[in-house]
Amino acid sequence: MPDLRTDDFDYDLPERLIAQAPARPRDAARLLVVRPDGLEDRGVADLPALLDPGDVLVVNDTRVIPARLHGRRGEARVEIMLNRAEGGGTWQALVRNAKRLRPGDLVEIEGAPDCAARVLEREEGGSVLLDFGPDQAALAAALETAGEIPLPPYIHREGRPGAADAEDYQTVFARRPGAVAAPTASLHFTDRLLAALDARGVRRAVVTLHVGAGTFLPVREDDPRRHILHREWCEMPEEAAATINAARAAGRRVVAVGTTALRTTETAAQPDGTVTPFRGLTGLYILPGYRFRAVDALMTNFHLPKSTLLMLVSAFAGQRRMRAAYDHAVRRDYRFFSYGDGSLLFRAAEDLPA
Repeated sequence: MPDLRTDDFDYDLPERLIAQAPARPRDAARLLVVRPDGLEDRGVADLPALLDPGDVLVVNDTRVIPARLHGRRGEARVEIMLNRAEGGGTWQALVRNAKRLRPGDLVEIEGAPDCAARVLEREEGGSVLLDFGPDQAALAAALETAGEIPLPPYIHREGRPGAADAEDYQTVFARRPGAVAAPTASLHFTDRLLAALDARGVRRAVVTLHVGAGTFLPVREDDPRRHILHREWCEMPEEAAATINAARAAGRRVVAVGTTALRTTETAAQPDGTVTPFRGLTGLYILPGYRFRAVDALMTNFHLPKSTLLMLVSAFAGQRRMRAAYDHAVRRDYRFFSYGDGSLLFRAAEDLPA
């Protein structure tokens, strides 16, 4: 693996380029195509023309839950970000003011008088294991009543997120509740775009990765290899694996829609590039030097400086190539981050960073 420093993945971004709302319609967003031989300014609506019949889009059907809760333990107030369901009503959560909590404490949820969580364990990094009890329906009702859609901190709202964000921050593929952040590349898709892709003969494979709160955590270590990536639950179903394997056998491309779809596919990929069904936790942390097994192209948004996702795309398309792409996007006033524009990255044939 090459010598890496977190500062190598920094860049300057004018605040005016941080998108505060999605394009309308969603498929009107811009799309920067990044090939080994250069860059091309296109639009998301051009995606069918950029793909070939028989190519497979791998999409993530996770659904964002209103995972941010406000609670009290006596006079102490805490903010809870649910992160990952552990089963039986137990959740791993990131808690602001976690130092005020001890195992055995009962945290009452503001706005949901019938809901409370028992602290089971306090972990490193502000993580807390909470037991909401076995009644999943009661917790779901409490989330709908008292929970907030957990918008990223760079999307600014007066007060709490409203009804518009509750709709805007879900993808057209959203089916399985469990994510605390949207798989944002999928936010560009509309029924109209899907119909055009179908007409083009582009197939779809549906996977699930419930995006965790760790996606918001910055890399604070000088050496990114020392950063701890939170594990996330994902599934590669049999049908999706069969679709991907058939495309690869036919010489077609596998195109991941978002880093979550890519990580799920690569988690399930074998050394020969075939994909096997998988269901469980993934902690796959992709840095430059990683050898991709199954994914040929990646549609993704523009990511935060010094983030694990910027490191992932640099591993996929090459550090120098991605630096040039981001410089180009800033100069051309592309919109950045969750509600921003997209990019379509084609992996270099040699599968090495450029």
